[in-house]
Amino acid sequence: MSLTIRRATVDDSALILEFIKSLAQYEKLSHEVVATAEDIKKTLFNQQAYAEVLLGFEEKIPVAFALFFHNYSTFLAKPGIHLEDLYVKEAHRGKGYGKAMLSKLAQIAIERDCGRLEWSVLDWNTPAIDFYKRMGALGMDEWTTFRLSGKALLNAAIGSPS
Repeated sequence: MSLTIRRATVDDSALILEFIKSLAQYEKLSHEVVATAEDIKKTLFNQQAYAEVLLGFEEKIPVAFALFFHNYSTFLAKPGIHLEDLYVKEAHRGKGYGKAMLSKLAQIAIERDCGRLEWSVLDWNTPAIDFYKRMGALGMDEWTTFRLSGKALLNAAIGSPS
C-alpha cells in the first residue's frame, strides 16, 4: 500500500486533535493535552496560522501526521523548519510512512530555501532515534532545551523571578 500526503484543512481540525492525543499517549504525556478542536482551528487555520500540518492516508484511512512551523537560523541567514510532531499510528508503522512524511517535509524545506529541518525527540524513544539516524539525521547532543511555561512564563513576562 502507498501513502498519500496532503496539507490539512480546517475541516481536519478534529482529526489533528486525535493525532495529537495519540502521540501524547505514546509519549506518556496525555495529562498535558489541553488543546481542543476549536483551538486547532483558531491557531492553525486563521489568518495568522502558527503552524502547518501534513496528513498521510493509506487509501482513505488517516495514518500519519506531521505538524511543523518555520524558525530562523542567524548563522545561515535562512529560514528553517521545526518539526514539532511526527506520528504514525502503531498499526501502520514499518511501512515506510514515517520516512515518506519526513521526505515530504525535506522537500518543503528545499522548496522554501530553508537551511535546516530540525526536531526534538524524547531521549527514551529509541525506535524514533534509530529511525532518524537511519535517515541521516544528527543528534544535537551539545544543546540543552529550555522552556518557560505556566507561572514561570508569566513571571518572566513581568520581569519577576520565579
